[in-house]
Amino acid sequence: MRTLADLPKPVLILEAIGGMMLLLSVLALNGWLPLPASFDSKTLATALLFIGVLLMLPAAWLMMWRTAKAMAPQLFGNANKKK
Repeated sequence: MRTLADLPKPVLILEAIGGMMLLLSVLALNGWLPLPASFDSKTLATALLFIGVLLMLPAAWLMMWRTAKAMAPQLFGNANKKK
């Protein structure tokens, strides 16, 4: 059986990019990230936060799906199948 944390590469890449977006959001909000004068740090930090969370959702969904399949195999029609 596959482990729950064994994720496909594209999902892992999205997860990593989402984490970097969250880090950039914190840096922009605290003023540690030098920004051009035309950008508002709070607006940019909010946008980066939402983008980062959205990029991390596929990995969370896949982990929840695999957990649900492991905990309640009857719901997915493979109760008697052996892997």
